[in-house]
Amino acid sequence: MLSRRSFLKKTAIGGGLLMTGAFPFDSLAAAEQRRLVILHTNDVHSRLDPFPTDGGKYAGQGGVAARAALIRQIRQEEEHVLLLDAGDIFQGTPYFNLYHGEPEIKAMSLMGYDAVTMGNHDFDAGVEGFVRQLPHASFPVLTANYDFTNTALEGKTKPYITLRKGGLKIGIFGLGIQLEGLVAPDAYCDTKYLEPVPVARAVSERLKKQEHCDMVICLSHLGFEYPYAKVSDKILAKETEYIDLIIGGHTHTFLDQPVIVSNRSGAEVVISQVGWAGLRLGRLDYVFDSKKSSKRFKAQSVIIGKQTRG
Repeated sequence: MLSRRSFLKKTAIGGGLLMTGAFPFDSLAAAEQRRLVILHTNDVHSRLDPFPTDGGKYAGQGGVAARAALIRQIRQEEEHVLLLDAGDIFQGTPYFNLYHGEPEIKAMSLMGYDAVTMGNHDFDAGVEGFVRQLPHASFPVLTANYDFTNTALEGKTKPYITLRKGGLKIGIFGLGIQLEGLVAPDAYCDTKYLEPVPVARAVSERLKKQEHCDMVICLSHLGFEYPYAKVSDKILAKETEYIDLIIGGHTHTFLDQPVIVSNRSGAEVVISQVGWAGLRLGRLDYVFDSKKSSKRFKAQSVIIGKQTRG
């Protein structure tokens, strides 16, 4: 069992750590409480190397080696860890142009991602190109609102998964953005886009009521918010009832702390997103009480750089 002092020491991960939100450290004394650490990325865009040390805004930051070292460190310190990604794994560096996503997927498998969803740029090599990389993936691809019937991806993705961490049952599902206008038609072929809000309502209700999940997580590539009428993570949170956490992507939004939105029943939904290019690793520490409720979290957005390398 962790003391307050040792917990603080363990969660101070190098420089560049942004910590927000109150956390009931004293409550950890209760043996029946369960902790879950959720790590997440989005819109990495084939950035396997750190940004060059050229004096630019992100000089020396990012890179898959530093991220892997940080993830490994956290897993050594924490018993129950989830690692998730909200899409746009591909496109943005010559690695993708030359190898069409293979090193990106292999790196994520080595880091032990638990699940990902697809972003619009994950179609840039076509559905066939994405399928060619799936043998390298040790994790499921979750897409509840894309119908891949009559495409190469038919039967190769899942709408949702459930898994257990420390006695907790976690439901995770994925949502993708409208592809028309963002992706060439011959890249997504016969993929059908389903409106995300009704899909999310149905899937999250199933996860909560039929699968009896203690927590429901949505991996969303819809975007955080827009100044015009377009479905976003904030709208998704308001218009649904059974989602606890939305891990977002697409808009490259750097949230130093999560945004809390009230859902249809007045309960809180946590929305988190960590920019782009693998510059940050999102971290949410949850505590569940003996009834697997009263979820509380401490949020961190860790800047990936030299100080985080092992």
